[in-house]
Amino acid sequence: PGTPVVYYGDEIGMGDNIYLGDRNGVRTPMQWSADRNAGFSMANPQKLYLPVIIDPEYHASAVNVEAQQANPHSLLWWMKRVIALRRRYRAFGRGTLEFLHPANRKVLAFLRAHEDERILVVANLSRFAQYVELDLSSLKGMVPVELFGGSEFPPIGDLPYLLTLSPHAFYWFALEPQEAGAITVREEGGPTIEVAGRWDELITTKARSALEGVLPRYLVGRRWFGGKARRISGVEVLDAVPVPRREDPASDPAGYLALLQVEYQEGDPERYVLPLAVFPPDAEDGRDAGHPAAIATLRTVEGERVLFDAIWDADFALSLLEACGRRRRLSGAHGKVVAQATSAFRRILRAPDGDLSPTLLGAEQSNTSVAFGDRLILKMFRRPGEGTNPDLEIGRFLTERARFPHSPPVAGSLEYRWGRGPVLTLGTLHGYVPNEGDAWSYTLDVLRDFMERVLTSAEGGPAPDREPTGVLDLVGVEPPRMAEETIGSYLESARLLGQRTGELHAALASDREDPDFRPEPFTPLYQRSVYQSMRNLTDRVFAQLRSRAEEIPAAGQILDLQKEVMARFQRLLEGRISGVRLRLHGDYHLGQVLYTGRDFVIIDFEGEPAVPLGERRIKRSPLRDVAGMLRSFHYAAYSSLIGPGQGVVGQEDSAALEPWILFWNRWVSAAFLGAYLDAAGPGGILPETREEVRVVLEAMLLEKAVYEVGYEINNRPDWVKIPIQGIVQLLEDEA
Repeated sequence: PGTPVVYYGDEIGMGDNIYLGDRNGVRTPMQWSADRNAGFSMANPQKLYLPVIIDPEYHASAVNVEAQQANPHSLLWWMKRVIALRRRYRAFGRGTLEFLHPANRKVLAFLRAHEDERILVVANLSRFAQYVELDLSSLKGMVPVELFGGSEFPPIGDLPYLLTLSPHAFYWFALEPQEAGAITVREEGGPTIEVAGRWDELITTKARSALEGVLPRYLVGRRWFGGKARRISGVEVLDAVPVPRREDPASDPAGYLALLQVEYQEGDPERYVLPLAVFPPDAEDGRDAGHPAAIATLRTVEGERVLFDAIWDADFALSLLEACGRRRRLSGAHGKVVAQATSAFRRILRAPDGDLSPTLLGAEQSNTSVAFGDRLILKMFRRPGEGTNPDLEIGRFLTERARFPHSPPVAGSLEYRWGRGPVLTLGTLHGYVPNEGDAWSYTLDVLRDFMERVLTSAEGGPAPDREPTGVLDLVGVEPPRMAEETIGSYLESARLLGQRTGELHAALASDREDPDFRPEPFTPLYQRSVYQSMRNLTDRVFAQLRSRAEEIPAAGQILDLQKEVMARFQRLLEGRISGVRLRLHGDYHLGQVLYTGRDFVIIDFEGEPAVPLGERRIKRSPLRDVAGMLRSFHYAAYSSLIGPGQGVVGQEDSAALEPWILFWNRWVSAAFLGAYLDAAGPGGILPETREEVRVVLEAMLLEKAVYEVGYEINNRPDWVKIPIQGIVQLLEDEA
C-alpha cells in the first residue's frame, strides 16, 4: 500500500497524447531538450515510431529535462527531493498503514509505522483550502516534525489536532517523542568511541564522523554555546589545527584547535571553536570521563583516553601563549592559525619574577578566558564571526596608536585564515590588570551600604522633585547635602568613570586618517535610519510584551505608552543634529569596567555578542555608550531593591526605600554625565547644543530600556519590571 507509480515523463510533468490509442499515449518520445524531436532523436520526425507531443501546453519548448535541470525550483528537482526524503524513512515503503477518519472527508490522513519510525500523512484532496481535526490522542506527547523543512509543530495533546491546508496541499510529519525534540545534555560518564589507530585520527581523518556524532550532546551543555534553543541537525569539523608543545614542538601536539560548523533544522549555521586534547582516564587532577570538560571516552591502540576541551589543560594554554610569543603559523588541513604578538607582549614579560601559571577564569559566558599569573589574559572567542573581532581591532588601536592608558593593552592575538576567505579572530591576549572586581560588584556593595545607612537614618526620606527632572537638567547643579552624606564617595567614583568614558571616546576619535576610525558626521539619512531601527525595535518588543501580558504583571504599566515612546523617538527627525559618529565600546555597562580601588579600566570591546560583526563595527553616536552606562546605574539600583535573589532588604522596607533608590540613581547619573560632558565636549564629538544632546540622549536611553524589556522577557521574566520601571521614569522626565 502506498507504492508510488511514476510513469515515464511524469517527473517533469510531461503530457500524454490520449488519441494514440491503447497504452501508446504514454509512449511518446521523452522530452530531453527543446531541440529537434525534443532531443530524443535526430531522425526525420516522420520516421519516429510515435510522434512528439505538440500540444502547446506540453510542447518540448516549454517542458523538457534540460530546462528543469537548470532550475532548482522545477518539478524535476521537487521529485528528486521527494524521492530522496522518502528513501530516508523506511516506514513509507515497509510500514504498517492505518487510516484516520476525520469528519472532513476532503482530507485524507493516515499513519505509517516501521520499527521506531512513525509517519503522519495529511493531504487535501480538494481544490479549496480546508481544515481538519485529527484524533491523535493515542499519540499524546509526540511532536510532529514536518519532514521537508524540519519545523516542529505543537506537541499532540488530548484535544483533536487542528491543521489547515491550502488547495491540494499535503503534510508529511515524523512523530517524535517530545524529549527528542532537542538534543539532551550528555549522560553521566559520556559516550565512548572506538578508534582504530591513534586518538588524533579521530580528528585528522575521515573517522571524524564519529566525533561529529557526539559533539552536539557536548555543546548543548556549554554556557558559551548560543544554539541551545535551536534544533541541531549536525556538527561538522571544518578544520583541526595542531598546536605544538612549547617544550618540544617536534613531538606530538599539545592539542588541536578545532573549527566547528553547527547546522540547524532552521536558520543559518554557526561556527564555534573547540580546543581538543586527550588525557589518561585516571589523571591525577581528576580529569576523568565525569569531568565537566570531558567530551567522550576513546578506546585507541594506545589504550583508553578521555577527550577533553583542551582549554582546561595548563600545558595547552601555555603552548598557545608560546605560539603568540614566537609568532607561529600553525597549519591545518584547510587554513592556518596565525599567532601574533604586539610590542606590549615583550614589555609585559620583561618584568622579573613573573608567574605565568595558567588559571581558567570562572566567569565564562560567550567566551572563555585564561589568566597567566598576574601578567596576561587570553580570551578565546568560542563563536568567531567573519572578520576581525572589534575587541582586537579597537584594543589594538587604543594600545598602539591612541596610547589610551585606561584599557588593558593588547599583547597578541590568534586568527584563523583560509585562502581568500574571511579572517576569524579566535582569541586575544591582553595585559592583566590588578583589580578588586568589576564596577558592577563594586556598585552593588556601595548600594548595600547606602540602603543600610538610609534605613537607620533619622531622615524621613528625600524631598520629592517639584517637577519631573531629566538627568541632563541636574548636570552642573550642586548635589544637596543629603546626597553628599548618604551617597558619599561614590559620587566621586561616578565622576571619575564619566571622565574615563569621555577620554575613551576622545581617544577613539583621535585618528582623522584611518577610515575604520575616522569620525563621521551625523547626517539626516543617519538620523532617519536610527529612528527607523528604534521604531522597529519598539513594535517588536511591545508585540512580544502583549502576547505575554498575563504572565508579566508589570506589563500593564507601559502597554498603553507605545505611542508616547514613538513620539520621543520622532524628535530625532525634527531638526538637524550636529556632532559625529564614532567606533564605540558597543556594550557599555558596569560589568565591562574593572575597579582597581583607585581608578577604572574599561574592558571587552567586542560589542554585543549576538550581533553580527559587521553591525558591531558601525559608527554611532558616542551618547549610545553613555546611555548604556546610565541604564546600568538604574539596573544596579533597582536590582538591589527588587531584583530576584539580589535584594538586600526585606519586603517591608522596599516601599520606604524606593524614593531613596530614585534619589541615588538621579544624582549618581548626573555626576557621571557631568564629568563625561566635561571630558568629551571639547573634542567636538558631541552635538553642539544642550538641546541636541537632550534629544539624542533621551532617545538612546529609551531605546536601551525597550531593548532590555525584550531581553528580559526571553531570558529573565522576573527582571522585566526593572526596564519597565525605567521606561515609565524616562517618560515622566521633563522633555
